[in-house]
Amino acid sequence: MAQNSFSSEWLKTLSDPYAVLGLSVSADDRRVLKRYRMVAKQLHPDVYHVTEDTTKNLAGQILARLVNPAYQKLKQDSGRAEVMATLRFRVRRAAKDAPIAPQGPLAKRLLTVPSHSLETFYEEAIASLIDHQYQALDQFEATTLQLGELNLVYLQLKMGEPLLREKRSGIVPKKEAQPIQFTSIPTEERQPELSYAQRHYHRAQEYIKKKNWSMAVQELRDAIRLEPEHSQYHAVLARVYLVQNLQGMAKVHFRQALKLDPDNPLALKYAEQVNLPVKGAQPAPKPTEPQQKKSGLLGIFSRKR
Repeated sequence: MAQNSFSSEWLKTLSDPYAVLGLSVSADDRRVLKRYRMVAKQLHPDVYHVTEDTTKNLAGQILARLVNPAYQKLKQDSGRAEVMATLRFRVRRAAKDAPIAPQGPLAKRLLTVPSHSLETFYEEAIASLIDHQYQALDQFEATTLQLGELNLVYLQLKMGEPLLREKRSGIVPKKEAQPIQFTSIPTEERQPELSYAQRHYHRAQEYIKKKNWSMAVQELRDAIRLEPEHSQYHAVLARVYLVQNLQGMAKVHFRQALKLDPDNPLALKYAEQVNLPVKGAQPAPKPTEPQQKKSGLLGIFSRKR
């Protein structure tokens, strides 16, 4: 990719700020800033002080004409909302003209992922691509285009537009689909979106099952940032830290979990292991119903021991 390739038409192909920075469309201002600093550091002139001037100038052009403008658009809520509106418009327009047909392997796989694993796979796909997005500048364009495809396919799936994957089992005609309106279906579909903190928490559970501790920590910290008074989020984060032998961090969050809910079963179970005194805790008389709700998560961790 030569420096003189920065034409207006070429820049339009990289018009998704999330793709340019290597972010998922759910990224908040904290993630945007963290990723921007990382990319800016990778493209800093000092990194290319021993390389030829052409490469150094190219890095500077990418930073000035793509990365910096992308950050300016995403650093505030209003800017991110505007970008999301533009991306959604592109999805709707593509649905009218022709269905989005991704070329990248990850975007193609995203079309076949079950709905309950959609967000986890999407986040992992983004993470796998950004590792080398700016490592070598000759890979920047192809990687960024793949990220843009992922974002559009993900939004199309979330927006409920006609999908290629639906054609495999889509026997129901379009006219039949419209009159069928069950009260329970819209309620179930809205539940994951009722709380952003819950979405982070559910993604953390998926990462825990896969023993991806670093991503689980990140999702749980995001959940706590949104709902700091939620005892279970602190307890699960503490347990993830404990699995990694980070007893100091685990103790902090177990303590906070018990402060918010002295009867939290997960925190009570491991309090003694981190030398955390429990005042008058009696986990045995806990009602059966709440314990069943959390038994799945306790079971996940018990298998990791």
